[in-house]
Amino acid sequence: MTKLLVISDEESNYIWDYFDPNRFKDVDIIISCGDLKSEYLSFLVSMINAPLLYVHGNHDTKYQTSPPEGCECIEDKLVLYKGLRIMGLGGSYRYSPGDHQYSERQMRRRISKLRYKLWRNKGVDIVVTHAPVYKIGDGEDLCHRGFECFVELINKYEPRYLFHGHQHLNYGRNVRIHNLNDTQIINAFGYYLIEI
Repeated sequence: MTKLLVISDEESNYIWDYFDPNRFKDVDIIISCGDLKSEYLSFLVSMINAPLLYVHGNHDTKYQTSPPEGCECIEDKLVLYKGLRIMGLGGSYRYSPGDHQYSERQMRRRISKLRYKLWRNKGVDIVVTHAPVYKIGDGEDLCHRGFECFVELINKYEPRYLFHGHQHLNYGRNVRIHNLNDTQIINAFGYYLIEI
C-alpha cells in the first residue's frame, strides 16, 4: 500500500499552524493539484519525509520567480513512483488572459503529446490535474468548467484515479469523490489522505 497526501487550493491551518508529525508519518508521497503557496509546499516537503509532485493551478504565477523548493513539477510529464504511473496536466479552462489557462483544444493537444509515453508505460494509474472533469464535480461558470478531454482520457486509458482541485468544496458542491467507469475522481481541496 502507498499512502498519499493530496492537496489543493487552500493551505490547511491544521497542517501549517498545528503540524502533527504523527498524523503524516506514514505518507509516502505528496501530490499538489495547484493554487497553493510555494512556501506551503516547501514546508510540507521539509516536514514530511516524502517527495512532493505538483501541477500548476491558474493562480500559480509566483512559481516562476519563486518555485517550491525540494518539489518536482510534473506538468506534461508521466513519472513513475513505486510502480505508480503518475501524469500531470495542470491549469484551468481559459476564462481570461493569463498563465496556466487553456482552451479545450490546447488541453487536448497537451494530452496527445503524452500518447507515446502512455503507450510505452502501458497507460497511467493517477492523473493529476488542477481543473475538474467536465460535468463531474465542475462548476457552472466558465472559470470552473471542467475539460471534456479529461472524460476522453479516462475512457481511453482507464486510470485508477484522477486528482484535481480548482472547484472549492465550499462553492456549494460538497461532494469530494465521484466515479467515472472504474476511475475514482477526487477533489483534493484542502487536503485528503488516501491509501492505494
